[in-house]
Amino acid sequence: MLSLLVKIFVKNPTDYNNSKVRSDYGILCGGFGIFWNIILFISKIIGGTIISSVSMVADAFNNLSDAASSLVQIFGFKLAQKKPDPEHPFGHGRFEYIAGLIISFLILLMGVELLKSSVGALIHPQSLSFSIVSMIIMGVAILVKFYMYIYNHNIAKKINSVSMEATAKDSLSDTISTFVVIISVVASRFTTFPVDGIGGIIVACFILKTGIESAKDTIEPLLGMAPSQDFVDAIEKEVLSHKPIIGIHDLVVHDYGPGRVMISLHAEVPGNMDVFELHDVIDVTEVSVSQKLNCHCVIHMDPINNDNPRLMELKSIIREELANINPAITFHDVRMVPGVSHTNLIFDVVKPFNCEYTDEQLKKMIFEAINKRCNDVSCVVTVDVPFVK
Repeated sequence: MLSLLVKIFVKNPTDYNNSKVRSDYGILCGGFGIFWNIILFISKIIGGTIISSVSMVADAFNNLSDAASSLVQIFGFKLAQKKPDPEHPFGHGRFEYIAGLIISFLILLMGVELLKSSVGALIHPQSLSFSIVSMIIMGVAILVKFYMYIYNHNIAKKINSVSMEATAKDSLSDTISTFVVIISVVASRFTTFPVDGIGGIIVACFILKTGIESAKDTIEPLLGMAPSQDFVDAIEKEVLSHKPIIGIHDLVVHDYGPGRVMISLHAEVPGNMDVFELHDVIDVTEVSVSQKLNCHCVIHMDPINNDNPRLMELKSIIREELANINPAITFHDVRMVPGVSHTNLIFDVVKPFNCEYTDEQLKKMIFEAINKRCNDVSCVVTVDVPFVK
């Protein structure tokens, strides 16, 4: 059914990086989700009233909150499509993340409310009446919610949407929750133990867990998370495919929402080539990376001197000594400035976040290690933090 709607309402449906296509998918899936959740809400309210089940009625209102979540998803995708303006020069793409965060809060709110009502049912239990009709309703609800999880999850992966993935996780949680309700109703026929309240508490725990996970997934890009290693590898592969670039470092990725990613990096090039020729290579590389990876790319050119035997020897010493201190530490931008009494060796090191040394401790260790092997060399070290995983 959804496939047919995609063909009708989404133009160029396989162009997943296109912002308009992403928005169309988000709005379509949001509207589809509202339709199914309203149907489930009405069905479960009727079934829960028939058998006087607090967990089933609560599950019905959970579906109503899911419909509200789908409405938030629609608004999120619509607002994210707004063009850049003077107050927001990088666009409004993060509205999609904000929508995902609101959905997460709605999930958490419903989980808290269900937990409260379930504890009440545990303290003041009521007898449940078994109904084949209600069991059928909940069985159909499981199938519908699992279907909603499948299509939301698959499309979320294709268009890289955290808000849609939050909706998918909510649907999966609902699938498990409704299954628990069925077990509670069936078990109540064979015992006077308040299984309905227990079932409601279990359902609430699933909902709360889903809400916390979804909130984490949407807060991370808002705070500024590291890019995926696959994305970093794709950047490096594309940049290094343009000769004579021989290396990259100081990669910074700013995510202002899907399709609004800003990249800056330093590209290492031979220092003995014509500067105009190198500048042309950099320009071509910027355009290529921007087009192929759907981002905006700015590249700083770093000339590298590979013809100086003494500099190459010192680079080898740096590499060996850094490996002795911490194999995860890397270095770049090595320059040598000869003087009358000593040579200044200037370079940057990238210290991993889990490094046990402070910046000053690390500088001192590097200075002493290299100076011990080359007493005529004085190290001038700048410590960077990694911007990538």
